[in-house]
Amino acid sequence: MSRLLLIIAIAVVVYLLIRSYRKQAPQQDKTDAEDMVRCAHCGVHLPKGESVQADGRFFCSAEHRDAYRK
Repeated sequence: MSRLLLIIAIAVVVYLLIRSYRKQAPQQDKTDAEDMVRCAHCGVHLPKGESVQADGRFFCSAEHRDAYRK
């Protein structure tokens, strides 16, 4: 009976260690986030790196930038 309790205790400790490790791993991936901006013409949200900037505003494409200026 004591062997069974020892095996169960070891299994619980291993389970808790694995669960603790999994909670810590995803936090490292959150550093890749990029700011989102809104197109001044159509309102679509897109990453700042993919946007076209003109006159202090952000646009989703050069066509929307030109259409907004007219």
